[in-house]
Amino acid sequence: MTQAPLVFDRPLLARRQANRGGAGDFVTDLVHADLADRLAPILRGFKTALVMGPDARLLPDTTRSEDGEIAFEKVSTLVADTGYPLADPEALALPRNDYDLIVSLLDLEIVNDVPGFLDSVRRHLVPDGLFVAAAIGGRTLTELRDAWLAADVELTGGVSPRVAPMIDVRDAGSLLQRSGFALPVTDLETHVVRYANPLALMDELRALGVTNPLAGRDGRIVTPRHLMRAAEIYAEKFSDPDGRVRATLEILWLSGWAPHESQQKPLKPGSATVSLKDVLKTKFDD
Repeated sequence: MTQAPLVFDRPLLARRQANRGGAGDFVTDLVHADLADRLAPILRGFKTALVMGPDARLLPDTTRSEDGEIAFEKVSTLVADTGYPLADPEALALPRNDYDLIVSLLDLEIVNDVPGFLDSVRRHLVPDGLFVAAAIGGRTLTELRDAWLAADVELTGGVSPRVAPMIDVRDAGSLLQRSGFALPVTDLETHVVRYANPLALMDELRALGVTNPLAGRDGRIVTPRHLMRAAEIYAEKFSDPDGRVRATLEILWLSGWAPHESQQKPLKPGSATVSLKDVLKTKFDD
């Protein structure tokens, strides 16, 4: 079996997240509220539901569907010693294999082997069980990536990986299908967050413990000159008329069902009883 490339330094991320001590943030709050909105219209009960994320202390205890309240088991996928079970998404082993709902919040974007993780999640679901995930989307922090790239080229003549690659919405559906999920759905929510200056954005990323988690990052300390040049380029390219700077935040949502014979199936090629030619002829004749 081919081993997935090591993209993220998860031990480093775990230490950073542990240092936060379970402190929340606006992105987590945004995702929790959106999860509740997405599950609320579903007309079925979920008796065995699990939610996982980097730090289980930040995960919701309950949410609601149209059928009533959903109580979650909670699992950390990054931070140990939270009082909840710890599960490695690279070799996922959850407490049971018969969940009818599994939710993953804000960890999918820092998993090295995403197809393997999704396949493992599906195998922990009962047939017709639902998987829902929220991840940071592919265009998040594009402004910061562009500014560092320009500063690197200008000052060193080369580039260094500084902002993590993230899942593109165009790839998300195929990842679900590749992992055996039926009826995959993906969508994207884009937010523009504004800061007083680029350094304020960088300070917040540092406080959240999400600065440069790449395994292949440059180990050299960034010089003040390099940092300030990146901030200058950011402000030059991405400032609003009032002087504040913009930062893009994308939240990618994915959902899919463990296959079951009751689910809708696509029609087989050639099984249609009405031809497109006849439909168009009728339309234009009218």
